[in-house]
Amino acid sequence: MERSSMSNPSGSKAMRFWPMALLAGIAILAIVGAAALVIFSGWYNVAADVPHTQAVYWLMQTSRDRSIEVHAVNIVAPDNLADPKRVADGAGLYAEMCSRCHLAPGMERTEISRGLYPRAPELRHGVDLTPTEEFWVVKHGIKMTGMPAWGVTHSDKLLWDLVAFLQKLPELTPDQYRALVKSAPSHEEMMGTEADHGHEDHTHH
Repeated sequence: MERSSMSNPSGSKAMRFWPMALLAGIAILAIVGAAALVIFSGWYNVAADVPHTQAVYWLMQTSRDRSIEVHAVNIVAPDNLADPKRVADGAGLYAEMCSRCHLAPGMERTEISRGLYPRAPELRHGVDLTPTEEFWVVKHGIKMTGMPAWGVTHSDKLLWDLVAFLQKLPELTPDQYRALVKSAPSHEEMMGTEADHGHEDHTHH
C-alpha cells in the first residue's frame, strides 16, 4: 500500500521552517557582529568636522523628524501666539538663548555656528515644523545636535513666547529684529517674573 505524500503535512512544514529560521539567525548574528566591529574598532569618525555618511545621516534625520512629530502630536498651542507682547518677549529670549547658533536677520555666522555639526538651521529662513513641534524641540532639545532642553530652566510660558517670535522671525528685516529685541525685557527680568509667579510646566509631551 502506497503511503500518501499528504499523510504528515506538519512534518513537511517543520522541514521547511528550520532552514529558514537558521538562515535568519545567521543573518541577525552577522548584522550584530558587523555593528560591533564598527563600534569597537573606532572606525566610524564622530568628529564634528567630518560629515556623516549618507546612510547614517538619513537614519538620524528620519529618526529625529518622526520623533518630533510623534511626541508633539498632543501638544495644544496657545491661541494668542500673534500677540505683539509675546513676540517681543520671545525676541529677547531668542537673542539671548538662540542667536549665537541659529543666527538672526543681518547677523554674520558666529564661531560656534561654524563649528556645529549637524549645522544649526538658520531660523530666519523658517523651518518645516508646526508651532507645537517647535515648542517640543525648544523644551526638550535634541540629542547629539547641541540643541539644549530649555524646559529644564524655562517655563512653558516663556517657551511659547519664544515660539511666538519664531513664527514672526522669517518676516523680519535686520532693523525690525533689532527693534523687537530692544523693546523686550531683559532675560533676567523675564526669569525673575517667572520665579515670582511660579514655574509653569503643564505640557509634558
